Amino acid sequence: MTSAMIADPTMPWLATALDCRAAQIEFKALFPHLQGVTQAHLVRHKPGRRALIAYHLETSTGNIQILGKIRAKGTDRNSYHCQRALWEKAFGDRLGNHFAVPEPLGVVEPWRMWLQRHVPGEPLTALLPTDRGLPLMAKVAALSHKIHCHPVPTTRQHTLADELRILGDCLQIFAQQQPQWQSLVLDFLRHSEQLGKTLEKLSLPTTTIHRDFYADQILVDGDRLWLVDLDLYCLGNPAVDLGNFIAHITEQSLRTYGNPVTLANRERALKVAFCQHHPGDSQPMGEAIDIYTTLTLLRHIAISARIPERRPNIPLLIDLCSDRLGHIP
Repeated sequence: MTSAMIADPTMPWLATALDCRAAQIEFKALFPHLQGVTQAHLVRHKPGRRALIAYHLETSTGNIQILGKIRAKGTDRNSYHCQRALWEKAFGDRLGNHFAVPEPLGVVEPWRMWLQRHVPGEPLTALLPTDRGLPLMAKVAALSHKIHCHPVPTTRQHTLADELRILGDCLQIFAQQQPQWQSLVLDFLRHSEQLGKTLEKLSLPTTTIHRDFYADQILVDGDRLWLVDLDLYCLGNPAVDLGNFIAHITEQSLRTYGNPVTLANRERALKVAFCQHHPGDSQPMGEAIDIYTTLTLLRHIAISARIPERRPNIPLLIDLCSDRLGHIP
């Protein structure tokens, strides 16, 4: 990959970060036994925002793989410290720990990068439609519950107002780009406000949440689930995580099979298993999960508009959301 192919004025050091010799110089202080950086390749790049680089390191104690996470606007020290605290407190890859996060390894300030150890496993997204998908739902519920019950300090918060504002911004941009849906989008936004009022009445406790919890963020490694990408970790309603996860299953089912209920047994199993961790408020928790599922599916309309291969599914998503809201266009 040439420098021109990865040019990004917001991250002018990106090409340097992909140079093995430059990486070896930057990493030497973090890895005293480092002998060389043998590979560096760009895994993901969102111009103007983020980049993810995979490195292969040779050390005197063995070879390791690490990931470097770059944020254009500045090193995401908050995510680094939260993940390190989680790894040290309850999510380290200790023997017998079935739920873990990758070990954070340090910060490379000149590149606005922090490093974490690469972890093995199969993406849960690929396993969901298989025979392994359904039995894994109870473990996913337990993983999310553990995140909610083992907090580390964070100043970030995701409120109901934030959820509705983000949804409103997404749908309004969609309506501007697709004016034929404008009237329906306005109806969706009105219904969303009503759902927000219902959520307020449920009065569920605030916990720490992943906030971007869905199958792509989980790697299945034998009996262990690795939870990755905690960049949005914050305080919020625990139903946000479950609603987000279930909505992604629904969208995956719709996109893969043309039917939103093909994987519905996975959704039910996950919801039931999670609510069992909340015996005192399982009914309001279940209701909140359903509402956040609907809100996330509404947001998927706008997400699908940004991804060319998903655009053909927009009418199906709109029909699904209309049904869930009790409004059929």
